[in-house]
Amino acid sequence: MTDVDDRAPIEPPTERSVGEPGGPRRLRGPWGTPEVWRRGRVLAGVTALLALLLAVPVLVPNGLGRAGSLFETVLPWVGLAVPVSAAAAGLRRSASVGLAVLLLAAAWAGSFGRLYLPSGPDVEPNLTVVTHNVGAANGDPEATVREVLEAAPDLVALQEVTWEANASYDRVLGAELEHSGRWGTVGLWSRYPITDSRSLDLGLGWNRAMRAEVAGPDGGIAVYVVHLASVRVHGTGFDTALRDRGIAALADAVAEEPLERVVVMGDLNGSTDDRAMAPLTSRLAAVRGTGGDGLGLTWPAGFPLVRIDHILVRGVTPTETWSLPRTDSDHLPIAARLRV
Repeated sequence: MTDVDDRAPIEPPTERSVGEPGGPRRLRGPWGTPEVWRRGRVLAGVTALLALLLAVPVLVPNGLGRAGSLFETVLPWVGLAVPVSAAAAGLRRSASVGLAVLLLAAAWAGSFGRLYLPSGPDVEPNLTVVTHNVGAANGDPEATVREVLEAAPDLVALQEVTWEANASYDRVLGAELEHSGRWGTVGLWSRYPITDSRSLDLGLGWNRAMRAEVAGPDGGIAVYVVHLASVRVHGTGFDTALRDRGIAALADAVAEEPLERVVVMGDLNGSTDDRAMAPLTSRLAAVRGTGGDGLGLTWPAGFPLVRIDHILVRGVTPTETWSLPRTDSDHLPIAARLRV
């Protein structure tokens, strides 16, 4: 008997296109297809541009309405575009937007991430300072300064001190800090003797700044209490002219200051990220984020959007900074511990 092979003959394979049933399969994920890189290219471009401007904000020109200064004032809020763009990247399955989001997140972290690091210099502080714009319309001055005293300060700098409220501030603060000096609407109260005190002319036409010499723990400290002119946003842009003249005058005073150790405190009506602050920030270090305090936004007190109240130092080591609870003012007080 002859064996019969009843198996079906094997046909040679036919050529099929990729993706056709039975055809070869391309091994790549959904984020590797050209289509996902084409999606959302406009949003990706905008997000990447924000990352570039966040990393190099001087690219925003200042010639038209001080747009650069305004952008730098609200610079931390550019980070809000990260979750918004990330959500859009996920919804649209756009790889290009996802990559741009990573660039923006890296730029934000590079600019502001250090402010959240908890570590500070390994030195023992010997001076605690507080600055607060108490508000000319403050309805409870005594409660305000009692809140300030909770920080156990050695120096307290106040701005917008009215003649009517000065007695209340002096009575409560004077019980703890026996030395004081006041010029116009700014004042300084100190645990240490104030050996010299004078008004500082910032070109405003009235007293909103002072310079005092304090006999601190290890010698003399030049302490400046400052309230720079307000800024306005209107139809022609960001009006900072008067404030910027005050910055220049204060920077000149600091440059000529004979004492090595300098502490500047007050309401500067601007962020230290603003390029207009360069005359000051090139000579003084801003006490910000030391000890992991983060952005430390101070105004408006109900929902802070920007840090315009500052402590800046020279020849002094900051070890910690923090914001105090809200008082009957539209600014939050800030405190810092220093090694002088």
